[in-house]
Amino acid sequence: MAHSAMTAPRISAAADGPIYGANPQTAFIRGWKKYAVFSGRASRSEYWWWTLIAILVSLALEVVHYALAGGSAAYLNDTAFLSTGTLPATLWALAILIPSLAVGARRLHDTYRSGWWLLIGLVPLVGWVILVVLLAAATVPAGRRSVAASSR
Repeated sequence: MAHSAMTAPRISAAADGPIYGANPQTAFIRGWKKYAVFSGRASRSEYWWWTLIAILVSLALEVVHYALAGGSAAYLNDTAFLSTGTLPATLWALAILIPSLAVGARRLHDTYRSGWWLLIGLVPLVGWVILVVLLAAATVPAGRRSVAASSR
């Protein structure tokens, strides 16, 4: 019997638990399915795949904006909030705002921290560094108990 080179992602015991080793497609779809779910946990792979795809789509929309603006001078002068060039990027940013915050909060829960730690990103310079370190931290098994206790 042939063995697949890729193994299936490992899902936690609860159907809505984190998916450890999630692939990009699974993580991105799950981000949309749990659009505004701030409770529960998200694995590192779920969070970082969601973030990478969101950034890549944002960059692609900026390239389209640059092309529609007709070059660097026009691109830099296109500051209207909802101009033809900025509309797709603006709509994308609005669409991913809530799910990005939600997956970030769930990722922090998986490290046994409150989702409110996302607010540290508002502190200039050092806040983002601290937030990235917290989001990259390993899963803390005690987080499973705290999530289970809070859902009773």
